[in-house]
Amino acid sequence: MKYYQCPVSQAMGIKAYTNDCGVPVSCKTSASLKPSRSVHFPNDIVFQDYVRHGELERIGCFIRARRVSLDTIYHSGMAAIHEAVLSGNLECVKLLVHYGADIHQRDEEGWTPLHMACSDGFPHIARYLLSLGADPKLENDCGEKPADLIETDNKELLELFGLAVND
Repeated sequence: MKYYQCPVSQAMGIKAYTNDCGVPVSCKTSASLKPSRSVHFPNDIVFQDYVRHGELERIGCFIRARRVSLDTIYHSGMAAIHEAVLSGNLECVKLLVHYGADIHQRDEEGWTPLHMACSDGFPHIARYLLSLGADPKLENDCGEKPADLIETDNKELLELFGLAVND
């Protein structure tokens, strides 16, 4: 597993409290404290965080440097494209697809990105995935199709799947 070094390394500086509060202090003085160590995180953890926060430039750098694989299923049970859909960030989804993310990638429970877009109410992402050929008939492990997960008050998604009820 590759690791990414945290770009910030700081010394820990604790200032002594100068007011007497009557509590005996048995700590060493702040001058004797050692600098803190650098923290290293696995590339997958850093990349997943970048995807969740939509840091497009850093995502692109990681992919171009081949520090990550887009089909990796993380500890969350999802791949990067699922994380991007859940964040509601269409630009992040587009970037991942541009670099080869599979629009039919399944998570640990058989959900595709389209399932997540429908479940979480993101019609703009669902429309984009459908325009790329995402299959609306794929079922997750519970036998649900993406359209089965649409909330009844989400008119835009219902219309997109031809399920709109006229009032």
